[in-house]
Order: sequence, then C-alpha cells, then structure tokens
Amino acid sequence: MKVLLLNGSCRPGGCTYTALAAVADTLKAEGVDSEIFQIGALPIRDCIGCGGCAGKGKCIFDDDLVNVFIAKAAEADAFVFGAPVYFAHPDGRIQCLLDRAFYAGRSSFEFKPCAVVTSARRAGTTASLDVLAKYPTIAQMPLISSSYWNMVHGSAPDDVLKDEEGMQTMRNLARNMAYFLKCVQAGKEAGVQLPASEHGARTNFIR
Repeated sequence: MKVLLLNGSCRPGGCTYTALAAVADTLKAEGVDSEIFQIGALPIRDCIGCGGCAGKGKCIFDDDLVNVFIAKAAEADAFVFGAPVYFAHPDGRIQCLLDRAFYAGRSSFEFKPCAVVTSARRAGTTASLDVLAKYPTIAQMPLISSSYWNMVHGSAPDDVLKDEEGMQTMRNLARNMAYFLKCVQAGKEAGVQLPASEHGARTNFIR
C-alpha cells in the first residue's frame, strides 16, 4: 500500500510540507508507504479544455510534471492533496496540475481514497479545502476525514509544529487513511468488487 502526497507549495520545506510530513511519518508507523510529490517552482500551464487527452491517459502538453504525476498516481493506492492558501484560495498552480491530471488521467484516481490538506497563516483554509475536495468527489474517490478539518496554521514550519491541534489532526488523518486502506485490502481478499458505475448521461438545461 502506498499513499502519494502532493505538495502544492513551491516551497519544498514549508508549512504545507510540514503538515504532509506529519502524515507521512504516521503512515509509516502504521505500516503504509508514502511519497511526497513536490510540485516545484517552475510554471505550470493550465488546462485549455482541448480534449486532446481523450483516450490517451496523459496530457498532450508534456511538461515533465503533470504526466509524471499521472504515472505515479496510477501506481498509488491513495492520495493526500496539500496546498497553501493564497488570497483565501488554494494556490493556482496545484489547481492547474489537478485540472489537467483529472481530465487526462482520471482512471488513475478513481475509487482510491483521498484526503485534502491546507495550510495558512490565518484564514482561507475552509474555502481552500472545499475547492480541493471537488477533485476527488467527481472521481468516485472516498474522502478521508480527521478529528478536525484537515488544516494547519502558521507563517513558518516552526509555527505549524506549534499548532498542536493541527498536528494532531494530521496524525489522526494518517491513521484513518491507513485504516481505510487496510479495510480495502481486506475487502479485495474477500472478493468484494468495485461498484459498477453508470456513464453517458449529461444533462444540460441551458438552451
């Protein structure tokens, strides 16, 4: 079992990373492997809705980041999407990446559990959680919760470490994720199949 943690911050060792590292450490203690995928600081182009990715399983704009992430997603069993808050909203770069990844590589994510995590100095965390949760909830991915909303606060990593409830929330999140993954594994071993999904209906009320 492996959890892919996406760090949507351009700062590799910042506040978002600190939260994700707490999740990774607890997953390890629970016997679950993990990897933190760093989004980096290079520009990420947004999705243009061209449809060129249809049937390909990858974005036609091969910028050595989105398609690498899709490939790693295909091998992962679960995800945590983490992002800092910019102007009461998740930073735009993680949204560009996830827009393209979910359009082009949706099958790499479907039915796999996912959690979303945000970090902020003060406000905007709940709005950002709502935005990030839109991705897993359109791809039939069970959302993993914790003992509080999945957020940490602080202007620097040391501040985040002092956020005792935030760190507690990250650890509980990891334990819940590990528990869910073990339940999924037990279900597979018992012969439980994934649910059949209906596709094709596209209601459009705009005339």
